[in-house]
Amino acid sequence: MARDLLRRIERRDAKITVVGQGYVGLPLAMRASAVGYQVVGFEVAAERVASLRAGRSHVGDVSDNELAIALARGFLPTSDENDLDAFDLAVISVPTPLADGLPDMSFIESAATTVGRRLGEGACVVLESTTYPGTTEEFLAPILERESGLSRSQFLLGYSPERIDPGNPNYSFENTPKVVSGDRTESLAVVDAFFSTLVNRTVPVANCAEAELVKLLENTFRHVNIALVNELAKFARGLDVDIWRAIDAAATKPFGFMRFTPGPGVGGHCLPIDPSYLAWRVREHLGQNFRFVELANDINDHMPDYVEQRVSDLLERNGKSIDGASILLLGLAYKASTSDWRESPSVKIAHLLTAAGAEITICDPHIDVDRAGEFADVLVDLSAQVLSSADLSVILVDHPEFTPEFIATHASLVFDTKNHLLGVGFSGETL
Repeated sequence: MARDLLRRIERRDAKITVVGQGYVGLPLAMRASAVGYQVVGFEVAAERVASLRAGRSHVGDVSDNELAIALARGFLPTSDENDLDAFDLAVISVPTPLADGLPDMSFIESAATTVGRRLGEGACVVLESTTYPGTTEEFLAPILERESGLSRSQFLLGYSPERIDPGNPNYSFENTPKVVSGDRTESLAVVDAFFSTLVNRTVPVANCAEAELVKLLENTFRHVNIALVNELAKFARGLDVDIWRAIDAAATKPFGFMRFTPGPGVGGHCLPIDPSYLAWRVREHLGQNFRFVELANDINDHMPDYVEQRVSDLLERNGKSIDGASILLLGLAYKASTSDWRESPSVKIAHLLTAAGAEITICDPHIDVDRAGEFADVLVDLSAQVLSSADLSVILVDHPEFTPEFIATHASLVFDTKNHLLGVGFSGETL
């Protein structure tokens, strides 16, 4: 069964379906199209499909030109399930959010139901969505069997965690090693062969649960270490120590230390969510608490509250009240050089400051007004007048467009949560 699919992969004439055309699915679809596959990009959001068909990319890492080339090659964005017929390999790249602190598997369930109805004998399904160990074989597989009427032995199944880092200038989909797995030997062979045509290096692991844990381990590692430096930043201030200089000095050690820096919180789809999937699985399956994750969640979740307090204190020391103050927030995205503002700490900070009576405006050169949601009315372009007219400018994201010298020259008062103005004299404070 796998032999035929391996030959089609080798010839690049396999039909590939990518379910979910967001920050993960669209770059994958573009790369699969670029190497010669026939690619269908399935997306339930009709407006997103219409935009893609018109050649407009909503993902910063995919340019309109790249999308146009893929469309010319035959890339088909669609919300019509019939277009999935006779696929050879389907990759499911849909969100896995939290709902009331618990894993929300509804997107995977919906995608699996759709894919299962079109799943034919000998085809392969690969899950990319970040999730708890056991999802692929215990949750996804039964849905595929039920909807397709096939037994597990009649189709191939795998898991390969996404490693997309939006806005990273050094590591793209192609040059980032891809962890791959399968529910059995022949499944792994197909999954590995497919991704080997897309990326420079694959990393096969023993089974799907192991691959699922890899992704959670990566993000839990970052989450815990960011929480460490965030708490250290609070204590260092109380001890009258410059945390940023301490981190710089520690980073000169060539072994046994990895640099992490504090900030206003954690955001994006990964860090605020993924470790909680692992904590939930440990609690449900083993009846134990993952204390590191719970502590990291508590620290990082409350960084926006700490930022609000620091803002209030800084304004008071400069003879102003937060109630009625004009505050410019520099950055809405969750990280630099991306337009993704899912779970961004900037959102919570904006809400906290507004609730305290501040009049906020927001500048983010990566986010268009039509994608700014509730903040569309307060989104402004950065200018000398915008900076000088604000009682306080708060740097929440270190976008390269936020030129330190320009900000320092025109802003009357700054609270810099990212140490973005390092080496530039300014009136204000760092985190």
